[in-house]
Amino acid sequence: MIHVNSAQFNFQYGNQIHFPYSIASLVAYIKSKEKLRKHFSFEKTFVFRQKIDEYITNCKNSDILLCSCYVWNWEITTYLAKQVKKINPACLVIFGGPQVPLNTNGFFEKYPFVDILVHNEGEYILENIFNVYLNDKDYSKINGITTKKFSTPPQPRIDDLDTLPSPYLTNLVWDLVEKADSVNWTCCWETNRGCPYQCTFCDWGSATFTKLRQFSEQRLYEEIEWFGKNKIVFIDCCDANFGIFHDRDLRLARKLKEMKLKTKHLQKMAVSWAKNSSEKIIPIAKELQDAGILGAVTLAVQSLDQNTLKIIKRANIKFDKFSDLTKEFRIHELPTYSEIIRGLPGETLESFKTGLEILMNTKIGSVNIYHDMILPNAPMNEPSYREKYDIKIIRSPIMLQHSSIHDKEIQEYEYIVVSTNTFSLDDLKEMYLYSWAFLVLHKFGILEQIAEYYHQEHDILFMDFFETFFEFSNSTNSIFSTELEQIKKLRDEGYEGKGWDHYDPKLGDITWPVE
Repeated sequence: MIHVNSAQFNFQYGNQIHFPYSIASLVAYIKSKEKLRKHFSFEKTFVFRQKIDEYITNCKNSDILLCSCYVWNWEITTYLAKQVKKINPACLVIFGGPQVPLNTNGFFEKYPFVDILVHNEGEYILENIFNVYLNDKDYSKINGITTKKFSTPPQPRIDDLDTLPSPYLTNLVWDLVEKADSVNWTCCWETNRGCPYQCTFCDWGSATFTKLRQFSEQRLYEEIEWFGKNKIVFIDCCDANFGIFHDRDLRLARKLKEMKLKTKHLQKMAVSWAKNSSEKIIPIAKELQDAGILGAVTLAVQSLDQNTLKIIKRANIKFDKFSDLTKEFRIHELPTYSEIIRGLPGETLESFKTGLEILMNTKIGSVNIYHDMILPNAPMNEPSYREKYDIKIIRSPIMLQHSSIHDKEIQEYEYIVVSTNTFSLDDLKEMYLYSWAFLVLHKFGILEQIAEYYHQEHDILFMDFFETFFEFSNSTNSIFSTELEQIKKLRDEGYEGKGWDHYDPKLGDITWPVE
């Protein structure tokens, strides 16, 4: 029997942690093949970061190590693989997942302990690898992989997703994890794969600008029933555009509500809503809201500068339509939030401030403002793109808000943009201050009424109000000046690559965004 170990590390949020869904999907598919099922045995998947030393020892006699790689587990996964290779040189180490680069120049010089890289969807590719493993171990005819010696053409996308058995309906996820009363397992849930858009900052599992493919409704209904029977409290929907299939997704939402009202366990479903949201998703959101599992509906803009939107290939809805939508959602008492990315190519300090000014007048529920993170396989990371817009980046400790501070023994990193040909680092630092003022002083209500008064009675722009606030805080000793100095210190250290985590022991042993 060939012994297979696997890793899909995640961070713990309170007592919640994700099932190793990607690994479970692969294992479920392999086990559906009789020939392979007879020869390969799968041990429990490595999930908990604090058990890394135990996991390394567990691989002493492994034949194969499968590693599912994401930005939040790359450092611990490469550490695991390196140590396993030291004690077990014969172990075949296979990496897959969104963090595996398509451009592999220099990869194996840096990570010589990795044997095979799997690109894009892994089910069919892994089946082919395992079949060859049983024979001559000549992997050169398998599509979709890279080794130290060769790269092969891409493996075509999987058109019929129902050829893939569900890791939930087979109960495979329970076979791969340790059942414990102290842990609530979060379920990743796919209703489709692919994304029709080509935003340059995005890499949705390397599936951007691809045809959307759907799982059957019957399978999805059965998985919803499984969530109820297994007392799942949190579902993380992995679709890039939930709600894009309006009629079908409405039926799924109704089924989720039916399950929740019957079993009572599910508390929330996290959703990435269809990029060009419209009033058609209101009935879908209402069903989730009636079930008590809706967080908020995303009306994402990323930027409000037309030149920037063109550069990042982001086809936004027209802003007058956006404003109408926010009103429509308020009428239906549906919470909304928007997303802005700070530091996109094409943006300037003035265009960024103008975008915030526009958002001030929309009455959007809340706003999340993110760093411009560079993902390995996103178009923004292509050398020609980075050169064209003179994109400079830094390596920064990853911020995973509300994750346990006890998971940080092996630090994970992300790469964020700090300057382009349209803004400098000093400009970006100013954008950060205006972001902070927008979120803390206005959206959290500290000076909102005062700013609104001057805006309505004296026609003073919100950004001008913030500028006056900064001048006051810089020249006068007050609670505001003390706070602003602390924010500047965190900002400056953050852009030096020292990280963005904020820890306050009064708020529990978890990390917070400083806002």
